[in-house]
Amino acid sequence: MAPKIKIVKKKKTTFNRFEHDRYYRLDRSWRRPHGIDCRVRRRYRGTQRCPKIGYGSNKKTRYLLQNYKLKYVVHNMKELECLMMNNEKYCAEIAHTVGAVLRKDMLKRAKELSINVTNTKSKKVEALEKKVKKDEHSD
Repeated sequence: MAPKIKIVKKKKTTFNRFEHDRYYRLDRSWRRPHGIDCRVRRRYRGTQRCPKIGYGSNKKTRYLLQNYKLKYVVHNMKELECLMMNNEKYCAEIAHTVGAVLRKDMLKRAKELSINVTNTKSKKVEALEKKVKKDEHSD
């Protein structure tokens, strides 16, 4: 087996639009400044950075998580079953729209199929377990 290439994330924070904090009408999403005197466009020291090609990740490690697997968002059991044959390359992430009961079942099934799940801990599942525990004590 060949040695794994080190994953390097050159920039972890997002590029925000210049002066988005100054004007309420400006959205946070990046837009390139075009002003003739704009210090950000001219790349002065002390100003915010602009996106450029040098911030790009290595093609071989792009989109890889720290466990060297790709993330696959799962919404139901059928999608989870698809990862059974590809569990070496992909790991599952349960979608935020999935409820607590189904999420609990999906976690159980993923363990049986030996599929890595990135978001095993969930407030929904904790709340469900708390509710069940409370109901048991009240009976």
